[in-house]
Amino acid sequence: MPHLPDHLLAGYRNFMTGRYLTERGRYRELAREGQAPETMIVACCDSRAAPEAIFDAGPGELFVLRNVGNLVPPYAPDGEFHSTSAALEFAVQSLKVKNIVVMGHGRCGGIRAALDTNSAPLSPGDFIGKWMSLIAPAAETVSSSTFMTASERQTALERISIRYSIANLRSFPCVSILEGKGRLSLHGAWFDISTGELWVMNKKTGDFERPETA
Repeated sequence: MPHLPDHLLAGYRNFMTGRYLTERGRYRELAREGQAPETMIVACCDSRAAPEAIFDAGPGELFVLRNVGNLVPPYAPDGEFHSTSAALEFAVQSLKVKNIVVMGHGRCGGIRAALDTNSAPLSPGDFIGKWMSLIAPAAETVSSSTFMTASERQTALERISIRYSIANLRSFPCVSILEGKGRLSLHGAWFDISTGELWVMNKKTGDFERPETA
């Protein structure tokens, strides 16, 4: 039995003879001097919505945190284990990123789980259910709307959850203080897997708009 699946080893070979070969100097510089990305992306674990691919980012350009539903929990210094909060703390306090982008996407399974209150847990721990309960109030409000189709409710909650996570980012003192000083900017984005369209949140209105790309 191979130690890794064959397709991963094949991909690695392509990486070494392709991207690594052309960017070897950059990788060595990063190894020597460390990373200094200016932007943190909070994205979903979904394999179809990789931030590095969507933004055509090179090595060392993005500090990416991925979790189910691209959620940021509220600030809670309670002594428990907080993976998302730990990554946020490192990005802001150590790396001193200048931007944090919460990027959701269409057809998100986590959001679908939040809307489907009748679905059975995937395991006795119901880790996804508990995690997505972070947006339970919004999910209940959206679910109660009989004027929207199922797909419209899904898209609505996907975008609402982005605004929710940005609000939770501001509950972290290190974020709110730096944002107040103009040293940190918070952004929202939503990616449509089917069309490749990127929608960006208007900071003043909260609406999602197509950016100029030409």
